[in-house]
Amino acid sequence: MRKRLGVLALSGLAVLSVTGLASATEPGARDVSAQAKGHDGPVIVGHRGAPGYRPEHTLASYELAYRQGVDWVDVDLVPTKDGQLVARHENEIGGTTDVAKHPEFANRKATKVIDGTSFTGWFTEDFTLAELKTLRATERIPQLRPNNKIYDGRYQIATYQEVLDLTRRLGRELRRELGTYPEVKHSTYFSSIKNPTEPKLVELLKRNGLNHPKAPVIIQSFEVSNLIALSRQVRVPLLQLTSATGAPADFVAKGDPRTYADLVTPVGLKEISKYADYLGPEKAQVIPVVNGALGKPTALVADAHKAGLKVGPYTFRNENNFLPQNLRSSANLAEYGDAFAEQEAFLKAGVDGYFSDQPDTALEAVKAFRGR
Repeated sequence: MRKRLGVLALSGLAVLSVTGLASATEPGARDVSAQAKGHDGPVIVGHRGAPGYRPEHTLASYELAYRQGVDWVDVDLVPTKDGQLVARHENEIGGTTDVAKHPEFANRKATKVIDGTSFTGWFTEDFTLAELKTLRATERIPQLRPNNKIYDGRYQIATYQEVLDLTRRLGRELRRELGTYPEVKHSTYFSSIKNPTEPKLVELLKRNGLNHPKAPVIIQSFEVSNLIALSRQVRVPLLQLTSATGAPADFVAKGDPRTYADLVTPVGLKEISKYADYLGPEKAQVIPVVNGALGKPTALVADAHKAGLKVGPYTFRNENNFLPQNLRSSANLAEYGDAFAEQEAFLKAGVDGYFSDQPDTALEAVKAFRGR
């Protein structure tokens, strides 16, 4: 059984170094070893950059996250019609761009079934990159983040290559190694329309010299079979995402009855550890909300650690809307609540890091926790 360890140095509000350390003892197992630097985490990942302050998945959002102090940002990837990978949370872009205001694209509006759910809007796979570059990003949840609306129309859709270029440039400027968590979105769907993400991602990593054990890249997915396949194609660590409900889309497509709940059992976690180094559970799988308040931690963190997996739940946000009722500051869902209390509870539960929409808040929570 392979052993894994991801470590990150943290000083003040700034994360100083990034690594993922693993060794392989099984015949044919992947070697994802890397040099450890500094102290153990917890590691904060800028979820879609810093979308609490800038429209998500824009270069401005990623840059702000890095400047706030994180070393990792989460980059959701979807393909274009001409085979480029762009950073969008979903391939449907009606809610995150001004595409609806472009009459030249009115006839691109469509209804599609993706992972069993019907969506109506505009989809990246129906646009070339050049066409997408004529659009501008908008705030996805303006009712909760009205201040972000001031940035509507300022930023283009970014390619993963542009995010990598930004990451390298800022790494030199800030004098620390920066990295990305690329997420393969809707793998089964994109494979079904003969526009798969994985080969494009592997090619980009190779082109940028990032397909090696010490590269600052961790690939993530909510599906399983694509991560297993990637474990044989790349030398960077992998992260299995899970949800509190439902099942991986590839399991559903193949008639596999297993659910995400099955994946986070001790048996399921042992299977995950054969191809992945990290687990990214929905935070309710670590600490459920009971009667409007955080309940007792589940056994997930301990079970994952026993299987050799590092645990980084998602997603921590400051707004009342995303907090348990007893941690909300008012009935105004856009106002900030007691995000520090929530994050402290998860740190006490032993998580190795987590994804946050407000990286500065998360780093402050970690600083306070480590300074106790």
